[in-house]
Amino acid sequence: MKLEWIKSSYSTSSGPDCVEVATPDKSHVFVRDSKNPAGPRLDLTSAAWAAFLPYASRR
Repeated sequence: MKLEWIKSSYSTSSGPDCVEVATPDKSHVFVRDSKNPAGPRLDLTSAAWAAFLPYASRR
């Protein structure tokens, strides 16, 4: 399965915090560090991602 990764609008190419997400289906969200695309990634349920977003937006 080829994933379409989308970089956060808050990430910059030179900044330290570069986050990308991919949504292969309606039940999962993958999260990775764009500076290390072959590295580890998180596999979250859509519900867990939705619960995390309000927290992340306050940071």
